[in-house]
Amino acid sequence: ARLAEELRQEQEHSLAVDKLRKGLEQQVKDLQVRLDEAELNALKGGKRIIQKLEQRIHELESELDIEQRHHQETLKEVRKNDRRLKELAFQAEEDRKNQARLSDLVEKLQNKLKVYKRQVEEAEEIAAVNLAKFRKVQLELEDAEERAGQAENQLNKQRAKNRSTVSVARGSSPQREQTQIRASSAVPFRGSSVRRN
Repeated sequence: ARLAEELRQEQEHSLAVDKLRKGLEQQVKDLQVRLDEAELNALKGGKRIIQKLEQRIHELESELDIEQRHHQETLKEVRKNDRRLKELAFQAEEDRKNQARLSDLVEKLQNKLKVYKRQVEEAEEIAAVNLAKFRKVQLELEDAEERAGQAENQLNKQRAKNRSTVSVARGSSPQREQTQIRASSAVPFRGSSVRRN
């Protein structure tokens, strides 16, 4: 009975171990299937990731090319700006020299202007003196014209007297009469010439 009990226990144990072995084998199969699926998914995912990475590499290479072109353009722009800066510096230096020359010229012109102003002031003084002389001469001329008018009046009176005496003495020579007329007509002509001057 004891042996039968032990046998029965061993058989139960063997059945349990067999069940356990079958369960483990099933688990191994399931795990193998899952492993295969995981490997397949990993391969598919890896390919996708590799494709994505390759695509990203191409994009980065394109961006790198673009950035290199931009860098070349920037270098060209920098060189151009350097040249422009040098030109502007040269132009500024030329402008500074021109400004210095113009300042010297302005100073010389101002000095000339002062000289001219002084000359103008002297000329104005001379003109004022000449104007005073002119007014004085004009007054003298007016006085002379007035005296000439008075002399003409006296001459006319004298002519009238001479005519009356000529009519009395008709027997005198005609040449003498002509010289008297000429002499009498010469005086007003002088007066009129003074007036015109």
